[in-house]
Amino acid sequence: MVARAYCGLLGLVIASTVAAGAQEPGPFPPPKAEPPIVTPGRRDADPPSDAIVLFNGRDLGHWRSANGGPAAWTVKDGYAEVTAGAGDIVTSEKFGDVQLHIEWATPAAVKGEGQERGNSGVFLMERYEVQVLDSYENKTYYHGQAGSVYKQYAPLVNASRKPGEWQAYDIVFHAPRFDEQGKVIDRARVTVFHNGVLIQNNVEIYGLTYNDRPALYIAHDPQASLRLQDHGNPVRYRNIWIRRL
Repeated sequence: MVARAYCGLLGLVIASTVAAGAQEPGPFPPPKAEPPIVTPGRRDADPPSDAIVLFNGRDLGHWRSANGGPAAWTVKDGYAEVTAGAGDIVTSEKFGDVQLHIEWATPAAVKGEGQERGNSGVFLMERYEVQVLDSYENKTYYHGQAGSVYKQYAPLVNASRKPGEWQAYDIVFHAPRFDEQGKVIDRARVTVFHNGVLIQNNVEIYGLTYNDRPALYIAHDPQASLRLQDHGNPVRYRNIWIRRL
């Protein structure tokens, strides 16, 4: 009797709901507008149609010296090379969340060892470094080799090519968020592919990537420049493009 009474009550509820004009649930989440069309490059390394080409192999028009004035690195044969003592260079434009493609090569003639061998760096928002280093048969501390989030995360694997060969980073970066008091509420996150191999898998950055002190966050604007490091080694860069996310 209890079961029959329950079934009868359930049927009454369903019938009254239908009578009230209720409809079946719609799709979830609700449909959105069609995504915009982006034309990909002919090769995966080529910039898509919505990318900003930061270095086209001819000039450093999108860059300036981090110390002020024009970028003073050497440009020839389709690449820009670190000029020792010229200082870091930074983009004139500022960015937050991005997809970045950048190709680099350390000197073919091997000199030094550890951190003195083909050292440079890609600094997202001028603060969060993905290390550039000749890590082909070159030992150094684990979170300082090529592809590391400097002094925070070693790469999952060492995917380095031989010295002098061109290498590529494909980076997806999410900028940190701060509250009104300057406290970080969402840490920065980064995913890195090195020569097509996943080496950083959406890791959470702990703060500024210092070389001589623990990481910490200092509140900053939601957008900042991309920075390439002059560490005194003639590292080369080419085919640099970026997409805002």
